[in-house]
Amino acid sequence: MNRKTTSGRTNLARDITIFDVADEAGVSYSTVSRVVNNKSNVNPETRERVLRAMAQLGYVGSIPARSLAGGSSRVIGLLVDHLNTSYMGEIIRGIDEALEVNNYNLMLYTTHQRKTKESAYVTKLTRNLADGLLLILPRNERAYLETLHQRRFPHVLVDYQGYNQQVPSVITTNRKGAYDATTYLIKIGHQRIGFITGTMEFGCSQERLAGYQDALKEHGLAFNPELVSEGDFQQPQGYHCAQLLLSLPIPPTALFVSNDVMAFGSMEAARERGLRLPMDLSIIGFDDIPQAAHVHPTLTTVRQPLEEMGRSAARLLLKYIADPDAEVERIELSTELVIRESCQVPHTTLPS
Repeated sequence: MNRKTTSGRTNLARDITIFDVADEAGVSYSTVSRVVNNKSNVNPETRERVLRAMAQLGYVGSIPARSLAGGSSRVIGLLVDHLNTSYMGEIIRGIDEALEVNNYNLMLYTTHQRKTKESAYVTKLTRNLADGLLLILPRNERAYLETLHQRRFPHVLVDYQGYNQQVPSVITTNRKGAYDATTYLIKIGHQRIGFITGTMEFGCSQERLAGYQDALKEHGLAFNPELVSEGDFQQPQGYHCAQLLLSLPIPPTALFVSNDVMAFGSMEAARERGLRLPMDLSIIGFDDIPQAAHVHPTLTTVRQPLEEMGRSAARLLLKYIADPDAEVERIELSTELVIRESCQVPHTTLPS
């Protein structure tokens, strides 16, 4: 199929190049290059003529070529562990909002919880595809953080509390949030409180376990390992862990679950066992994703400002893109206990 240009030339179907645009607009290819790379030293009328020619010809610039030429791709790379929960969706919503305001596009890669994919995608995105990199819940950061630092490649980690605390990151008060949730259950009368962790390789999961233990200790309750079951932030595992804890000879009267999605699984497990919520079992989640306010009973949970985490991470990354030598910043946002209907005073007294 042939392509007819506005100047009357007929070309075989192929990728339109910078030289075609220059010919169409009647300017040099270096002028087109300056327009493509958003340089300031172009006459406004000339810029408009070049942009019109690009639109008419259907020119699509090469991101790697622009980067190699010293221009900005106006693309941010985003690596996520999964796309299975609203937790991830809410953070991405905040990122997208901040980037849209600043005229940046998002290039999303999902690692599907595979460490080798994560490091491979980091390598790919940092080879002229993106101006900066955002990573949510990274699993394999040891493989590339030092390289990113040495190359001064702009990057920000989200919800990261790992081995290296001196990296640009956005976190929340996970330990305090877990402490607040456990303390609330204790204050309304619960003494045997089960805890379902997140994936324990993540720092946020370790912090939540520590907060649970802090609250028990402060209120004179012994930590009992049999009341802790390791989850993975997914609903089926929340169901499985709750079944294990509720099968104990003396089951807990309350469950604190490390995210809302697993809390939904725990609710399902409790109902299957004939338990009434919250009369027979109280449940608290973590995150406050939108669904938490719409399940029955509505879920008491620890709110993380998920959208703000995304916005803050994007803004911080844009700061490093503008100034790669800017001081490393670690932003910590506050959590908040949101009390709804899924918890109440236990109606039975545990044997002493």
